Amino acid sequence: MPSNTVTQLNYTASTRKSRFVLSRLHSLAGLLPLGIFMVEHLLSNALAIFGAERYNEHIAMLQAIPFLPLFEITLIAIPLLFHAIYGIYLSFISKPNANVYKYQRNIYFMLQRVTGIITLIFVIYHVWSFRLGPLLSGTEVSHSLVSEHLANPFIFVFYITGVISAIFHFSNGITTGLITWGITAGPASQRVARKICTGVFVILAGMAVVSLFSFL
Repeated sequence: MPSNTVTQLNYTASTRKSRFVLSRLHSLAGLLPLGIFMVEHLLSNALAIFGAERYNEHIAMLQAIPFLPLFEITLIAIPLLFHAIYGIYLSFISKPNANVYKYQRNIYFMLQRVTGIITLIFVIYHVWSFRLGPLLSGTEVSHSLVSEHLANPFIFVFYITGVISAIFHFSNGITTGLITWGITAGPASQRVARKICTGVFVILAGMAVVSLFSFL
């Protein structure tokens, strides 16, 4: 076998191995640190349903966590950057064919990529508005600050869109993650997982929308 052919085969095998590892790390980052944080964040915001005082008390408790910036950087910011950058890379190299073959899996594949981009834009805006911006200006994050922010109807609609996109991206990511990790190998188990994740999406999305309206 010619040496250039061997080199090409070795390069192909190395590339496949790298993509195998990166794909699993990408899935793991989205499911564990980011997924857990998103659910916790949704539950925290849901406290607004019980009134401004309850919400403000919880926010004050979170802000008082020792070494909070360190946790935010290591457990949220770094996994988010990796998940976003590799996700964008996957979006560029993938070729969704939902416009040609109207199979359910292809539709979900396309929606996963679209909601990923929407979620990234939303998260950047949200982090600036309620984390970095207040931190630089010395403004305290409170129920009234969120209420004033969401009073703008365009921002409110943007938040509804962003939150629902993030929840869909997470819940659908659970389904694909179970396949990636070989947990749901057969069609039957994948159908069950899809139904469960759809239920997760409906519950979290409903809670998030009610929470946003409670700030008004």
